[in-house]
Amino acid sequence: MSALGALLVRQPASGRTAGLRAQLVLAVVCAGYAVGAAFGWGSPEVALFMGDFGLSAAALIAAVSCFLYARVGGGFRPAWLLFSLSSAMAAGGNAVWGWYEVVLGRAVPAPSLADLFFLCFAPPAIVGLLVLAKRPVTRAGWVCLVLDAWLIGGSLLTLSWSLALAQAAHVVNAAGESVARAALSLAYPLLDIVLVSMVLALHFRRVSMNRSAVNTAIAGLALTVLCDALFTAPLLRSSYHSGQLLDAGWFAGSLILAYAPWGAGRGQDNAVEAPGPGPRAASRPIAGSLAALTPYLAAAVCTLGILYNVVEGRRVDRVVVLTACTVVLALVLRQAIMLLDNIALTQELAQKENHFRSLVQGSSDVIMIAEPSGVLRYVSPAAAGVYRCEAEDLVGTELSSIIHPDDLGGVVHELRRFLAVPSGDESTTRIECRFRSGTGDWLHVESSVNRHEGGLLLNSRDVTERVRLQAQLQHNAEHDPLTDLPNRALFTTRVGQTLGGRRAGDPGTAVLFIDLDGFKAVNDSIGHQAGDELLVQAGRRLQESVRTSDTAARLGGDEFAALIVGDGTRDQAAREYQVHEIADRLRLRLSQPYRIGAGEVRVAASIGVAFAEPSITPKDLMRNADLAMYRAKANGKGRVELYAPQMQADVVRRSELAARLRTALREGEFALLHQPVVHLASGTVAAVAAQARWRSAQGILFTPAEFLRVSEGNDRAAELGTWLLEEAVEQAADRFRAGHPVSVSVRVSAARLLDRALPPGSVEALLTRYGLPSGALMIEVADSDPRISFDELEQRLVALRRLGVRIALDGFGSGYAAVNALRRLPIDVLKLDRCLVEGVVESARLHKITGGLLRIAGDLGMQSVADGVDVPEQVRALRAMGCTHGQGMAFSGPLDEYRLRRTLTRGKYPVPGVGPGARPVLAGGVIPLQGRSHDETPVPPT
Repeated sequence: MSALGALLVRQPASGRTAGLRAQLVLAVVCAGYAVGAAFGWGSPEVALFMGDFGLSAAALIAAVSCFLYARVGGGFRPAWLLFSLSSAMAAGGNAVWGWYEVVLGRAVPAPSLADLFFLCFAPPAIVGLLVLAKRPVTRAGWVCLVLDAWLIGGSLLTLSWSLALAQAAHVVNAAGESVARAALSLAYPLLDIVLVSMVLALHFRRVSMNRSAVNTAIAGLALTVLCDALFTAPLLRSSYHSGQLLDAGWFAGSLILAYAPWGAGRGQDNAVEAPGPGPRAASRPIAGSLAALTPYLAAAVCTLGILYNVVEGRRVDRVVVLTACTVVLALVLRQAIMLLDNIALTQELAQKENHFRSLVQGSSDVIMIAEPSGVLRYVSPAAAGVYRCEAEDLVGTELSSIIHPDDLGGVVHELRRFLAVPSGDESTTRIECRFRSGTGDWLHVESSVNRHEGGLLLNSRDVTERVRLQAQLQHNAEHDPLTDLPNRALFTTRVGQTLGGRRAGDPGTAVLFIDLDGFKAVNDSIGHQAGDELLVQAGRRLQESVRTSDTAARLGGDEFAALIVGDGTRDQAAREYQVHEIADRLRLRLSQPYRIGAGEVRVAASIGVAFAEPSITPKDLMRNADLAMYRAKANGKGRVELYAPQMQADVVRRSELAARLRTALREGEFALLHQPVVHLASGTVAAVAAQARWRSAQGILFTPAEFLRVSEGNDRAAELGTWLLEEAVEQAADRFRAGHPVSVSVRVSAARLLDRALPPGSVEALLTRYGLPSGALMIEVADSDPRISFDELEQRLVALRRLGVRIALDGFGSGYAAVNALRRLPIDVLKLDRCLVEGVVESARLHKITGGLLRIAGDLGMQSVADGVDVPEQVRALRAMGCTHGQGMAFSGPLDEYRLRRTLTRGKYPVPGVGPGARPVLAGGVIPLQGRSHDETPVPPT
């Protein structure tokens, strides 16, 4: 690429300032050439040089510029290549002209090679203009294009022939010049007429792309054609010589064509073609009007040519008559075609109007047109069905009068913002507000808004049902479906809003976590439907017990919560007392009987309270309330507990202990101890009770009460129970083979017996694997969980009895279901709870209760074991009441295997108050008994 091409390429990138600078340079150069030509350049030699080679250089610059623009990928490459060829022909013609006048120093012959170059200037330019024109899409369009070109060309030919060409032809004929010279003299003006016709005919049909460059190129060609027309005049041509002022027009036309693709083509297109109001948009109707008037202007020019001959008293030339007739015929044909097109367009427009009218009137959406003042000037008939009022009643009213006052501000703000944005950036917007219907109700309406002739076009639809459905879905997502109270998600959000809002830092804000004690028993006893009714009533009581500023919620199951918003009180003690009173009243309210069906149901409520602290998060505050609630349940249920930091420490300790417990099970850190069960009449060891102990790798000894409480209710409890049962059976089988046939009892919870992880055949397989007689194993049912089905438990125990396994009921006297267990379960041994044994000597009331229970066991044919027999006085009292066996520190604590075998070898313990001749109450030394595994007793060193 040449330096000029590089300069022209970089010119648009420099922006508007660089474009103005290039235009200024172009104007200065052209003005300088014109001034030089006007003053004769100072000498005839310089005038000849500048008039010939100067014009050749300018045309050559235009040729190179158009060629480079086409090569770098500019738009309409063929057109610019043709313009480059046209300019090259002009450069060649001027160069040949200069060769004769400047180099050879003689006049240019006619015809010459220069005439060939000049004649070849117009055809490429004409074809280039055709390439730039917008092509017609129909045959009628092509015909109209040809007719328009002939109308312009014929009119110009008529006028030119009348003014100059006829006289020139007459002069040539009178001078007796050759046919070639005569044809050459007429060829120049005729080609110029054709070029001018194409320029005018295609000016209003040019493409919109790169319009500024095309306009500039047409201006350059028009200037060149104008100078050619002046040169054709006989008077001017006879006195013309190179270097005159006429050459300045050719020079400027070439430079303008050179500047067109670079200076105007890239720097201004975006501004010219940008949509929106402006000079360009305003000029388009004018351009369309001029295009429509072109045929009539051409006919007027033709008429002027004929009138000129009439006024001058000349005979109308045959060329003028023939040309005028063809122009009139072309005008008639064009008008006929336009008439047919107008008829077709009118029919099509009517059809489309009917089509769109049907669409608007039949649409379920309401279409409204509002003036810039906001007054409705059109409303579609759909308003009757949507707004419940006639469209005519809305026409003439202000749009703001039917919009809800609360929504009007937002609508006005959005419309002002929309109208301030250029239409090309945002053609439509969407608003949603409430419209007043004909019945006075407010409808939720969604509208698409577009610009329309300075006003607004609104396409509206009724979305009231959708809004209601969305509100219902939002309500359902944030509320409990059973009680209609806020759910956990909404409650958490409310807590976060309270802690982060204007009440942030208020120490009086508190969260209450509530759990209904005994709800599971209600579900199991009278059904889930009754349980749901109880939850509904509990939720209603909770909602009625809090203030309107507070929030009551159901978190799930039988868990509820309440957010008590602080009242700004800075006295923390007073606020704690106040909230504690609220929680206690709420506990009493929730603990009152519930009317379910024809009966009444009672449940208790355990409540945990946590107060907000500075910088506390909603998650931490709710966790604290949850910990306090679980502490209330652990301390006896049906009570209120305030959160204390120690609760979190206990949770951390339990978590750490649970993690270490998992490791202990995997690393084998558990040991099995046995506590002797002694016959109270003879002192012999009748059985041993298996108990687990955990001595961790850190040397810490954990009692069963600690690690069983941690492992309860998870997989570790099942794993620990399996290990305890298998280890007890294995060691008992070893003792049998060593000559110590003492039965062993293993404590198993009722839930564990019904667990799928302990199938019915597993106990039988365990006895068979280690070779232990079935009568040497006793399973102790350790608890009476109300959630356990007695039917399933009874079936499982009966199956174990068929295998020869003996059954004991542990903790008798401490559970409310003990009597029901005696009535339904196949029990062999009754084990008194420690709470019945500890005060049996001091308390006459407890003495009677314990004695009565022992008499029941004796009447049912059961053996009895007293747990926690620690002093001789208890041994005497229990034996006097008929208790057969005892287990406790009065005889021995839990023993390892070595000390247990030494004890079994010795055979018996001394029993207080028993002489040598006493007879045992129980026959046989091996009985299915079990000791209590939850009692913490000293462990002998191993």
